[in-house]
Amino acid sequence: MNGQQPGAEGQIGYFEALGPDDPTTVAGYRLTARLGAGGMGKVYLSHTPGGRPVAIKVIRPEFGEDAEFRRRFAQEIRSAQRVQGLFTAPVIDADTDGARPWLATAYVPGPSLAAAVSAHGPLPVETVLLLVAGIAEALQVIHGAGIVHRDLKPSNVLLAADGPRVIDFGIAHAADATSLTGSGVAVGTPAFMAPEQAAGRGVGPATDVFALGQVAAYAAAGAPAFGEGASHGVLYRIVHEEPDLSGVPPRLAELVTRCLAKDPADRPSVAEVIALCQSANDATALRRAEDWLPAAVTAEITARAAAPAPT
Repeated sequence: MNGQQPGAEGQIGYFEALGPDDPTTVAGYRLTARLGAGGMGKVYLSHTPGGRPVAIKVIRPEFGEDAEFRRRFAQEIRSAQRVQGLFTAPVIDADTDGARPWLATAYVPGPSLAAAVSAHGPLPVETVLLLVAGIAEALQVIHGAGIVHRDLKPSNVLLAADGPRVIDFGIAHAADATSLTGSGVAVGTPAFMAPEQAAGRGVGPATDVFALGQVAAYAAAGAPAFGEGASHGVLYRIVHEEPDLSGVPPRLAELVTRCLAKDPADRPSVAEVIALCQSANDATALRRAEDWLPAAVTAEITARAAAPAPT
């Protein structure tokens, strides 16, 4: 939603009204609003027949025309349907064979981390520790299913009242080997890639840990650790230069620095990331209070919970 506020033209509260180019139904799911868009496709709000809100991602036509993408997409969906973690948005339905591939996940009534930071600024240290620990637990489940996220970034982390939710895990992998990745279709996000991704080398769970360090730095400082600008410049800095952590509070410095090690072997495991969060919390157990987010973000979650009903 890019931080758009209620009442804007073409808005239904926090939800963007469907445009003339948007479908009204997908495989029987009636679409009621548009939640966002990205390099892989558009995301819509819908409901199950029983009234449960769901988010439906419709893949771009270019990807649907690539046989290798469809094969990998089907494989990733099967893996993702096995992921049932507290901090993920589970895949509940999908079609990998239709004219436009799509998948449906549980709807999370909250802004993305990117939208929350853009609208309300950096998050408090205690919130960042709970955020990172929750994402790390999500990665434990995702990696346990044999999936590497490959595109962990602030827009793929949703903020819910009871903790973060990681979305779109494994989808970037489906596009990695397609003919589209070399023809100007952006899949990953340069500012949140790991050095091995930027250099075209193999990726693994440690790739997601590097991205988690970048997400932590962004949440705490309000800006990417390797800056912004032209993608080639950002990727060069990721591979060859040190991150700018001047805006990261001291309590988070060790956590972020270790995650952002250039060599994947030097990065902590996701279990060690959780331990680092506990250490930064004075070694006390992390407890997620109802008000774990700033009040302005919590108010936005309440507004987004009032999802438009299907007509």
